[in-house]
Amino acid sequence: MATDAAQPSLLLPEVGGRLLAALDIGGTKIAGALVDAEGRVRHRARRPTPAGADSAVLGAVLEVLAELSAHQDWRAVTALGIGSAGPVDIAAGTVSPVNIPAWRGFPIVERVRAHPAVAGKPVVLCGDAVAMTAAEHWIGAARGYRNALCMVVSTGVGAGLILDNAVRSGPTGNAGHLGHITVDLLGEPCVCGSRGCVEQLASGTSITRRALEQGWRPEEGPADAAAVAVGARRGHPVALAAFDSAARALAAGIAAVATLVEIEAAVIGGGVAEAADVLFPPLRRHLESYAALPFAAGVLVERAALRGDAGLVGAAAIAGAATAGAR
Repeated sequence: MATDAAQPSLLLPEVGGRLLAALDIGGTKIAGALVDAEGRVRHRARRPTPAGADSAVLGAVLEVLAELSAHQDWRAVTALGIGSAGPVDIAAGTVSPVNIPAWRGFPIVERVRAHPAVAGKPVVLCGDAVAMTAAEHWIGAARGYRNALCMVVSTGVGAGLILDNAVRSGPTGNAGHLGHITVDLLGEPCVCGSRGCVEQLASGTSITRRALEQGWRPEEGPADAAAVAVGARRGHPVALAAFDSAARALAAGIAAVATLVEIEAAVIGGGVAEAADVLFPPLRRHLESYAALPFAAGVLVERAALRGDAGLVGAAAIAGAATAGAR
């Protein structure tokens, strides 16, 4: 672990009894919370993400907001952060989540600002992987690192960058999106339009698909990455090979980032990282071979400290940092 010699840039200023509100918008659920200045979640609300029209999805978002704003602590909220599946455009305040087909260029910031309880409060948008990055830098496994990559490896692969002790999301909010860096020039087409992307090789969906194609079958329950991990722990050669392939793709991507911007650590979270015992050993081994130049070598691989709350805590952190900087 890093030391606390360099304090995280997203540690919020003293705000007394005030709170931050956060929304975490994804393909399966829409979550909301009130978060205090120490990163603790005080109150929660949650709805499943509806299928169908954009109005139905927005309705779920507004229901979450209504539940949060009905709490007596809402009066202490100073800003609201929105972390959303992407792509996002933080300059335009719009989102186009791959896993929410009804939303393409959807003006989420404008619609949230129109909620009566939000009137007058700053609203700040970020991508969900950037939110995770902010949370891990604030109170998680990336705390104290000046330069780091934080990744979510789940049904997709998202990432965010910490450079010079600050989260750097770029003009549109998508900087650091490692999942769509090509690591196999002759690889299969990816949903993003490119081919051979890290996500195409290392996501939980890809791990499962590769294992099934090679003849692996779950001993019980559904065929998913968690079941493949069980097989790998039991020594199944196909399951082990599927995780090794994913680890190789992640290592190639991390090494590329380390060569480009000289990171100290790669923090990995998400559902696939729950199988750290079968993912991290081959990942560290492959990283040693891919990150060969002296200035790129030695990147530490850390498991994310925050679990399901990372998106909410991170969205709150980004909103707090942005509004503090605007004062």
